[in-house]
Amino acid sequence: MDFTDIPDDAYGDQESTPDLDELESVESLLRDGPIRERLLDVLVTLCTPTKISSIAERADCDTETARDYLNWFDEMGMVQRHDGRPVRYERNDAYLQWRRTNRIREEYSKQEIVDELSETLDQIEDYRTQFKVEHPSGVSLIELTREQNMTTEAAWQALSEWETLERRAALLDAARRDSSISGRNPGPVDA
Repeated sequence: MDFTDIPDDAYGDQESTPDLDELESVESLLRDGPIRERLLDVLVTLCTPTKISSIAERADCDTETARDYLNWFDEMGMVQRHDGRPVRYERNDAYLQWRRTNRIREEYSKQEIVDELSETLDQIEDYRTQFKVEHPSGVSLIELTREQNMTTEAAWQALSEWETLERRAALLDAARRDSSISGRNPGPVDA
């Protein structure tokens, strides 16, 4: 018997095995969800200004409904509106950063934030020492694979992890300071 097989006696005499064909597809679950949630799911993926009709199509709703929600999202600061013909919208990264920062403040104590920031800064310093530059953008992937005898995949993974640590440090520092992210590197940690 395979580990994924259901034993014949698993359901006894009273129950039968579930009919997997009767379950709803993932697509129908997403399509049938509340319009606001579907629009939000689409909005977080918008990296460039996008027409309302395209947003509505991706969220599987009509254009007027999408327009109403997008106007409301704009008033809330969740999206950026680009006037013109046609009007276009994109996600507001500053709003998303603010939300992440607030979530960190709500879920962790000030000391936990400082401890995590300190650990993150130590990891960043390890990468700075290893690659002899201040930021992952200063590393040439080609030179790295030649000079440090790393595979391209290993080098890419290390640089991606370093970039993630930089973003985490900025979020944690903003949460520690009770302010929004300024785009600068975090300063010394003072508990």
